[in-house]
Amino acid sequence: MGTAGGKPSGKLSAKFAAPVAEVLKVLAELYPDAECALTYRNPYELLIATILSAQCTDARVNQVTPALFARFPTPEAMAAAGLEDIIDLIRSTGFFNNKAKNILTCCRDLVTRHDGQVPDTLEELVKLAGVGRKTANVVLGNAFGVPGITVDTHLGRVSRRLGLTRHDDPVKVEHDLMKLIPKDQWTVFSHRVIHHGRALCAARKPKCQACPLSGVCPAAWN
Repeated sequence: MGTAGGKPSGKLSAKFAAPVAEVLKVLAELYPDAECALTYRNPYELLIATILSAQCTDARVNQVTPALFARFPTPEAMAAAGLEDIIDLIRSTGFFNNKAKNILTCCRDLVTRHDGQVPDTLEELVKLAGVGRKTANVVLGNAFGVPGITVDTHLGRVSRRLGLTRHDDPVKVEHDLMKLIPKDQWTVFSHRVIHHGRALCAARKPKCQACPLSGVCPAAWN
């Protein structure tokens, strides 16, 4: 079996794509309890944790957030914080200057524009500092139960290898998958594919020989 990580050539079609029903079945068997890896108690904590997770592992974020939320337990408290105080608490997540600025601006907007509540629509979430479609879909799917496909590096890579998309642009990947995956499975599908990308379908050395999807995966045939 090959370990190619390239995307199938040509337009998205059944010839080059793994059968969606089989992919969903196998992923459900492999990762029945897959869920968001970030630790949170409410939409505010998930929003901030997801902003911090950019270019950082979820495990590291989970080490940082208990002290952060103990110090600033609400959007109002965070909005009144000093920038340096936030930086000191999130420094180990990397890119801490930009993240701290985004978190401070985001929370001030939550207070002034949303009465201290995290909005529950994609349109309003992406207007917040540091929030793109990926972060918005994480919050919507996990905090509000609104189905969303979260396109991170793992989901994009695995989806291309399976032939479910031929795009690199996350928004185009999201839209391709929205057409293929039943809406009520968008959130759990995202969790399962991300788990699969970490466990078996790694970027450099995918474990095709150990992967139950290798029989239907175009990348495993190369």
